Amino acid sequence: MFLDLTKISIFVRPGSTDMRSQINGLSVLAESEMKLDSGSGSLFLFCSKNRKNLKCIYWDKNGFAMWQKKLEKDKFPWPQTADDAEEITLEQLKLLLSGIDFWKAHKEIYFKEMN
Repeated sequence: MFLDLTKISIFVRPGSTDMRSQINGLSVLAESEMKLDSGSGSLFLFCSKNRKNLKCIYWDKNGFAMWQKKLEKDKFPWPQTADDAEEITLEQLKLLLSGIDFWKAHKEIYFKEMN
């Protein structure tokens, strides 16, 4: 990737995506389902049903670019609902690409006082 990832937003489409989709189909998903501007320069991540394939698309000045990673072993950690994740940080992207499930790593605990 030839992006300055420190300056862009990174969005995850929860659930599975048909990996037969190419740039045009994935950009439509970003627009219609995620309600985001696919031409904004943001990075959009999509994952297959078996969680072994990941694709990302982004607008690169004069056209869309696509990047893909396929795992030979194991699976990508991936959120199943929009409540789990929509926008992630660069650090979370690095963890995701390394196979670390940051979605389940640490959950905030709230103390509720009993009366």
